[in-house]
Amino acid sequence: MELLGYLRTQAHANRLANRRLHHAMRTLSRAEFQAPRVSFFPSLAKTLNHILAVDLYYLAALHGEADMERQWRDAPDCETVADLGFAQAAADQRFINHVGALSAAQLDDVVDMVRAEGRIQRELRGHVIAHLLNHQVHHRGQAHAMLAGTAIKPPPLDEFLMPSEAHFRKAELEVLGWTEASLFGHPPAAA
Repeated sequence: MELLGYLRTQAHANRLANRRLHHAMRTLSRAEFQAPRVSFFPSLAKTLNHILAVDLYYLAALHGEADMERQWRDAPDCETVADLGFAQAAADQRFINHVGALSAAQLDDVVDMVRAEGRIQRELRGHVIAHLLNHQVHHRGQAHAMLAGTAIKPPPLDEFLMPSEAHFRKAELEVLGWTEASLFGHPPAAA
């Protein structure tokens, strides 16, 4: 398996996990979404809005947009699950499109990231992509755990993305307009 194919699959897995989480949370009221909970960020809303804001920053950096700090600072503060789901889906699709358009050699491009007080952090594109994926998993796991304090059963976020498990995700792929080839670059393995 080569790295770029893996990162493309992980960008899709990221979108699928976000969709599952947001879909499971769709019946939460605004008050439940914003209710104080125990975690690094003190609510589902704050945790998921943090994921979105950080995604917007890194996506701007990956695209070479000079206003990445402003995009992070001005990220929407979504007050409902529906608003958050819509905004996160757009960011996730931008991430999928970015990784999908890369060549393997571009993973070694240097990405400049504007940090506090104008400091420029320089990292390889592949490292930035890996970090963004890890950041999502980290905080999405926190939100997943917070659901245990609600009436909603936390959905599986780490299952069903092996090529031989196509039958577990068929309905979701139809909703997302994906194919097995878009996930793995080839037809699914026999179950």
